[in-house]
Amino acid sequence: MPLTRRARTTSLFSTFSVFALFVASACGGGAQSAASGEAIESAPPELRLDGVCPDTVVLQTDWEPEAEHGPLYNLLGPGYRIDSDQKRVTGPLVIDGQDTGVEVEVRAGGAAIGYQSVASQMYVDESITLGTVTTDGAITAAADQPVTAVMALMKKSPIMLMWDPETHPDWETIADIGETDEKVVYVAGNTYASMLVADGLIQESQLDASYDGSPSRFVSDPGIAQQGFATAEPYVYEHEIGAWNKPVEYQLLADVGYTVYPQALSARTGALEELSPCLERLVPVLQRSAADFAADPGPAVDLISELVTQYNTGWVYSQDTGAFAAEEMVNLGILANEADGSIGGFDMERVEQIRQDFTPLITESGAAVPGDLTAEDLATNQFIDPTIGME
Repeated sequence: MPLTRRARTTSLFSTFSVFALFVASACGGGAQSAASGEAIESAPPELRLDGVCPDTVVLQTDWEPEAEHGPLYNLLGPGYRIDSDQKRVTGPLVIDGQDTGVEVEVRAGGAAIGYQSVASQMYVDESITLGTVTTDGAITAAADQPVTAVMALMKKSPIMLMWDPETHPDWETIADIGETDEKVVYVAGNTYASMLVADGLIQESQLDASYDGSPSRFVSDPGIAQQGFATAEPYVYEHEIGAWNKPVEYQLLADVGYTVYPQALSARTGALEELSPCLERLVPVLQRSAADFAADPGPAVDLISELVTQYNTGWVYSQDTGAFAAEEMVNLGILANEADGSIGGFDMERVEQIRQDFTPLITESGAAVPGDLTAEDLATNQFIDPTIGME
């Protein structure tokens, strides 16, 4: 059965396999190329990556192609090559339409890496330059597979709890859900569930970790609250699920304490020193790409839609959903500048607070967290250019 948009979460342990909404389009396997008859202008010296970065910069994502990874797919220039067997796309790494002198390879996560965490995959395959790891995942991995985030791909998490406004016209916030006995249906293993209980927002008796990604439970039992992504389900439920076809209401978990940096671009901690010359050039290019994607997401969304079709994994993600997601990321402040006007940096006081707030929840789940773990182990602004931001 195909995979749905979306049971994948930035969870405590790993990405999860899920069930179907619709059947994805069929396509052939193997490598395919995007035709390119155009020459790519060379980037100016300050944007050239050859000589300091690997010939191919490898970026490992945590899930199937989607708009949340748009700044990464936005790096691919004309003549990119799609490997539908390995679920990866490779091509010239470009910024502002200019060739940086190296290639970039963006790899899908999920089924393509056996649903293991990105941090663990980075230690299995050291050809990966950077991977997308959420802060609570980095805390979980710190003992055996430490990673350090070098750029925030998003400012806050798009994860939400959603509900039917017709059934619950009195619900306005997650705290309102906690004043009832209705079930909160989510994917097992998420730190935010424990956080909601610990903070008194949800009763433990309300938690139901049976969510498999299918809309059938919500459609048949609209009294429940259900996890989702503000960048997808509000559009999908209203426009693509025939059995529903009406709006949902929601609140972002980021607004009630789930303050992690989602899918932050991270390096193996022990490789930071060796990678530093590359990251000094690469991270500002990634910042520019994020700002460019926010301003004009269309080309990257088109590529994401093409990859979904070519990979043919059963992942369901329409081009319209991708366009909605890209717009909502900006509207909701998910893809946004930090307070200083730059994009992609970290508020280190926030990182420290995340460490303090989530470490007890993670250790209570049975994971070992180093006692001397610091915010600086989890993230760094060393490579961020503070002058680059969204307009």
